[in-house]
Amino acid sequence: MSGINISGISPYPQGQSAPPQAPVPAEEERKALADALKEQEEDQKTLVEMMKEAREKAEKRKEQLKLPKNSRRYGDAAILAYSKLARARSLGEVDAASGYARRQIAQLRAAKRGDSDNAERIQAAINQLQKAVNRAGRKKRELSQEKLSAKRQARLEKEKRKREASRLRHQLKNRQAMRMIRESGYLREAEVDNRLQDQLQASRMEMRQQMADLSAGTQTAVEAAVQQYAAASAPPAPAPEISVEA
Repeated sequence: MSGINISGISPYPQGQSAPPQAPVPAEEERKALADALKEQEEDQKTLVEMMKEAREKAEKRKEQLKLPKNSRRYGDAAILAYSKLARARSLGEVDAASGYARRQIAQLRAAKRGDSDNAERIQAAINQLQKAVNRAGRKKRELSQEKLSAKRQARLEKEKRKREASRLRHQLKNRQAMRMIRESGYLREAEVDNRLQDQLQASRMEMRQQMADLSAGTQTAVEAAVQQYAAASAPPAPAPEISVEA
C-alpha cells in the first residue's frame, strides 16, 4: 500500500470536472465605492460651505463690534456752556451762552450721525446742552426781575422810604445768592455727568473688546472642529492590490 501513487486521482467522479467558481461581483463593488465617494464629496462640500458661512458671520460680527476710534471728549462742550452761563451778568451774555450751547447741539447731532460707536456718549452731551439752553431762558427771566427790583429799590430810596428800600435790597441779594448757588450746582452736575459718561463709555468699549475676543475664539474653535471632522471623515487610502496569479 505504501507504494501506491495517488497524485493522479481526482476527487470528482470520472468524466466530471471541478464546478466553476462564483464570479466576483466587481461591478457592484465599483458602484458601491463610487456612491460612497460621491457621498463623501458632498459631505466635504457641505463642510466647506459651513466654514465659509461661519467665517462670513464672524467677519460681520467683528465689524459690528469694532471699537470706536474717535476719542473726542464730547462732554467738554456742556461744561463750557455752563461755565459761560454762570459767568453771564447781562441778558446779552446769557444769549451768548445759550447761542454757544445751541451751536454745540447742532454740531453734536451731526457728529452722532457719523460716529455711531459713540452715539450714547454724544446723546448724553446733547441732553446736558439742552438743559443749559432751558436754564439760560430761566436766567434771563430772573435777571429781568432782578433789574426791575433794583429800579424799584432806587425809587424807594429816592422817595426816602428807607425801610421798604432796605427790605427790597435784602430780598434782591438773597435771590441773587440763591441763583449763583444754583448755577454753581449746574456746573458741578455737568462735571459729574461728564465723568460718569466717560466711565460708561469705557465700560462699553471693554465689553465690546471682550465680545470681539469671544467671537474670534469661537470662530477659531468652530474652524478647528470642522477641520477635525473633515479629517476624520476623509476616505482611507486604498490598500495596494495583491496579485494572486501564479
